[in-house]
Amino acid sequence: MSEKTNPLGTFLRARRGLVTPEQAGIPDFGVRRVPGLRRAEVAMLAGISEDYYLRLERGRDRHPSVQVLESIGRVLQLDDEHLAHLLALAADVPRKRRARRPKETVPPGALKLLDSLAQPAFIEGRYFDILAANDLAGVLSPGLVVGGNQLRAFFLDPAEQLYYPDWEAMTECFIANLRQAVGTDIDDPRFIELTGELSLASAQFRRLWARHEVRGQTGTPIRFNHPQVGALTLNRERLSIGGAEDLMLVIYHADPGSSHAEKLSLLASAGLAGRRTRHPAQPATT
Repeated sequence: MSEKTNPLGTFLRARRGLVTPEQAGIPDFGVRRVPGLRRAEVAMLAGISEDYYLRLERGRDRHPSVQVLESIGRVLQLDDEHLAHLLALAADVPRKRRARRPKETVPPGALKLLDSLAQPAFIEGRYFDILAANDLAGVLSPGLVVGGNQLRAFFLDPAEQLYYPDWEAMTECFIANLRQAVGTDIDDPRFIELTGELSLASAQFRRLWARHEVRGQTGTPIRFNHPQVGALTLNRERLSIGGAEDLMLVIYHADPGSSHAEKLSLLASAGLAGRRTRHPAQPATT
């Protein structure tokens, strides 16, 4: 079965492969054909039969109890976010056909707020599409413009990757957050299109996607290698937008009084950026 038809089993296999015998506290005997724990070892440590665990991985048992899943999660050393994802996968089986998701639309009030901000800012959708952005966001990074997709830029655009010294760590964060945002809704056409394209075009994406990491994004410093001002570190904040499911307002800001604040002010004041917000409903005028 594939991830689409058996998401619970796919997740269990992926996470099982990331736990070593040493981490699980058991002896490592014999040659292992694949990394991680064997099914029998997971079953033993979780206190269930090997046959029952095998049925779970193969999608033959669709109704595991919470207690069993929590025991397996303990063996696989899942944190709270990964355990919540595991429970959601089990609760979502058998899958029900979902209605097509509505088009992502930015509320007018959020656009007005975006237009008023002096910091680089943009509004992203569930799959990291740039739905609206101010000019300073585009000056900060060419990938932060309306119509762009941050995943495509990070994985497929070498020029965009040069902007971020911590590019590889950031890709890991994006993938883990995508897993969390999608949850069990893996039959969404937009999700299928994007992950299919990236899987074909990027070995890095394929490697990270196969790990089934699940993690939310938190406010964090981001380092840039900017062609105009050089090394630049800004704080990245993601704020939910009321009344707009899955949309986030992302703002980059510098520590007050720092050299990075001076560089950001230079970008904003040296004629490199205007204050006109770009979004599909209000195209730029010449």
